Amino acid sequence: MKLWDVATGSNLATLKGHEAFVNSVVFSPDGKRVASGSSDNSLKLWDLVTNRESARLTGHRDAVRSVEFSRDGKRIVSGSYDGTIMLWDMATGKELHTLKGHTGNVYSVSFSPNGKRVASGGADNTARLWDVVTGQELLTFKGHTSRVLSIAFSPDGKRIVSGSIDRSVKIWNATTGEEMLTLNGHTNSVLSVAFSPDGRQIVSGSFDNTVRLWDMATGKELTVFKGHINYVNGVAFSPDGKTIVSASNDGTVNLWNVATGREILTLKGHASFVVTAVFSPDGKRIASASYDGTVRLWDVNNGQELATLKGHENIVYSVTFSLDGKRLATGGSDRTVKLWDATTE
Repeated sequence: MKLWDVATGSNLATLKGHEAFVNSVVFSPDGKRVASGSSDNSLKLWDLVTNRESARLTGHRDAVRSVEFSRDGKRIVSGSYDGTIMLWDMATGKELHTLKGHTGNVYSVSFSPNGKRVASGGADNTARLWDVVTGQELLTFKGHTSRVLSIAFSPDGKRIVSGSIDRSVKIWNATTGEEMLTLNGHTNSVLSVAFSPDGRQIVSGSFDNTVRLWDMATGKELTVFKGHINYVNGVAFSPDGKTIVSASNDGTVNLWNVATGREILTLKGHASFVVTAVFSPDGKRIASASYDGTVRLWDVNNGQELATLKGHENIVYSVTFSLDGKRLATGGSDRTVKLWDATTE
């Protein structure tokens, strides 16, 4: 892990430990730790007070693709290419459960808002729901005809949305397992899906170069956002739900107005594919991560590039803000996790 000052780009601290690509990084809700998942089959917990590795979580037999904290910060979930999901106790670093059921890679995992369940999406064309306390599989969502790459809970925890290589987005009842709606429109694989903060809309990004907005209740396609000229890797709503950000292999980050369906800004600066882009908790800034080895911080209001964070030696796969918006954590193919000062004033 490296600590950086955004204004100067100076290296404040470097912590290393992973032996392969870092695929996923996430802050604990209290901001005192970062968890990272790597292709070395392990997770690491980093103490941000001492800037040292506090625990190495082992048990997966293949790359760890997705990592998330529960909202209360007591548990961590990890999804792996070994086909399993593992639940960990944050305080002790001990394994609580290994969730077995998928018959292929697990690409995406997510805690329910109340932290009692975990949803997962995998290469076996299914999404699954698990009980956090018992480790039991509660539901298997069958309907996709190809790999499920992205999964998310609605804010109330009653619905699950999944995006698949089969070009569809599906909405599921998280209580009964019923397939409620299939959202058809994309002409290629769906890489990323997300609910709006109020749970009324869904956004999806696809290999077809488009971003699409859907009505959650009816499944109606509300808007097709066109502007990217290559794959859309990631999409997200702003905290107020009025804006969508998209990250693309065309090297740009786009901002879209939800109400009008129009492109607000195109953020240009990256020299290669943009893997992901995320809003700060206050919605005023965006951080983007790229194959060009940089992380860039942008002003949402005017599109100004606030900072270029240089330090990774190769691809940056993951970027996330701390809940207070003051720090960024990033992970990349250079086997490091880096922590940055995200304050720009």
